[in-house]
Amino acid sequence: MNRKNFQLAVALMWLALPLTAMRYWLVWDRLPQHMATHFDANWHPNGWMPREAGLYFALGVTLFMLAIFTVVAYVSQRRNDSSAVSWVLLALFYAIIAFLFAINDKVLQYNVNGEPIHAEWLMGLVPVAVIVFMVLYLRVQRGEPLPPANPIAEETHSSALFGFVFLVATVAFVGSLAVLPVKGLQVMSLLMCALFFVIAAAAWSGFQYFFTPFGVEVHTLGYRLRSIPLHEIVSYQQEAWNALRGYGIRGIGRSRAYVWGNHVVRIHTNDGDVILGHSDPARIVRDLDRIKHVAH
Repeated sequence: MNRKNFQLAVALMWLALPLTAMRYWLVWDRLPQHMATHFDANWHPNGWMPREAGLYFALGVTLFMLAIFTVVAYVSQRRNDSSAVSWVLLALFYAIIAFLFAINDKVLQYNVNGEPIHAEWLMGLVPVAVIVFMVLYLRVQRGEPLPPANPIAEETHSSALFGFVFLVATVAFVGSLAVLPVKGLQVMSLLMCALFFVIAAAAWSGFQYFFTPFGVEVHTLGYRLRSIPLHEIVSYQQEAWNALRGYGIRGIGRSRAYVWGNHVVRIHTNDGDVILGHSDPARIVRDLDRIKHVAH
């Protein structure tokens, strides 16, 4: 990764702060003393505050988001030798900051000109950015497919509990489509519905591990998530998984985890660690021993 270019891109993200201040400054004399700052689902104002407080609130929220995104971006850069993950993550942050800036601008236009807020496309911006990020994230660091071969062993790691939880969330978003009055919120709900349905299906069907003479492949829903060539495997051992680290597909650095439970096997490779969850991690260790034995 060209670290200077990445650091410059992170720094440029902070332009959102002076640009927000400048946008307020350009219309300051035309803003009412008490400006509308809170709106209902139909974008009708239902909350007001002094314009000074409105400015401080807009800058404060922007500053808070920028600070978090900057820390996460630098952590991702330091832990990741591949530039793709960090750049994709930074693009997501840019999309969220752009959304925040656009909403602030819409609020100013309403208070200055009485212009109705139409932000249907904006409401779908963040979910679309999240979905695009997830797609690109899954494609990064998955490696080349292993040569075709009959599996020596196959294992599945799934969670009916997580599948049920995300299915309930899917149903909730489907139900919200009938009551949400704004098209933008409906689009957001529909996108989140699709995302949670895919996660529910992935949790229910689980991660599939295919152990071949050439290494290990990790799949879900028929999609190849990761290839681990045998010659890159250095060592492996069983571990307990801390629930605070989350579940599903985890990791933004050189480590990547595929976990639906609290028992894992950590595989150390020349290109970082791969963590495979399983209810009986001893089976994963045994399967890894088998492919090592076959290779020799």
